[in-house]
Amino acid sequence: MQQTTLETERNTMPRDFENWSRDKAIELAQQEGVDLTDAHWEILLFLRDHCRANGPSCSARLVLRAMSNHVKKRGGKKYLYSLFPHGPVVQACRIAGIPLPPYALDLSFGSVH
Repeated sequence: MQQTTLETERNTMPRDFENWSRDKAIELAQQEGVDLTDAHWEILLFLRDHCRANGPSCSARLVLRAMSNHVKKRGGKKYLYSLFPHGPVVQACRIAGIPLPPYALDLSFGSVH
């Protein structure tokens, strides 16, 4: 059985994790239909730091909880969806150049399909 692109993204740390750049993020964001603001950059850099500290296998539930807690005073999960309308976990992870966490496609964990 062949793995889907999303499964592959979830299971491995991208080879170019350390070569990620703002230019690459801007390109990925454009593909996602997101115009990056300072608020977006804050979340993207937070996610990269979180992934670096916890590894690529940190579950979607924990990633979403960490992100929501980080922006709790600004509205938590609702605020995150205002920045990343296609799901703060899936969309932000893609733009941040980090692997999708396990269970990222569960609709209750910050993904929209």
